[in-house]
Amino acid sequence: MASSTGGKPRKKDGMPSGVRGPGGPPTSPPSGSSGRPVPPPPSGYATGWRATLEERSYPMLRRMHAMPRWLIVVLPAILLFVGLILTGPVAWVGGILLLILWAFVAWLTALSWPALSNGQRFFRTLVVLAMLGLAVLKLLGRF
Repeated sequence: MASSTGGKPRKKDGMPSGVRGPGGPPTSPPSGSSGRPVPPPPSGYATGWRATLEERSYPMLRRMHAMPRWLIVVLPAILLFVGLILTGPVAWVGGILLLILWAFVAWLTALSWPALSNGQRFFRTLVVLAMLGLAVLKLLGRF
């Protein structure tokens, strides 16, 4: 009787040999690993200030990754909303909130820069500059 696996022998659990099922044994760690935490991956192409930026950003990115995903969307949205609606004598507070948001967006843009195409770089730069302009206008009380 021919098997449906193209002649490959089956293991006891009915899976073709070489296939690990959901309850199968865990994959073995690479030889020489000691079970210690893995350090951040080497930057490879990054040198100088870029490597420093990536190394110093790693702990913050790990903390952000541990946060609920909705929080990473809601907090910047709140900063933007409150920063834009504050007017009059407290407009400078709105400017500071917009500057905090600008720094966050500029930081994420700098980290993602090597992976972006030229068009994406242009539009992200445009957004970062527009946010900076809004923050400055807000700080000066003109917006």
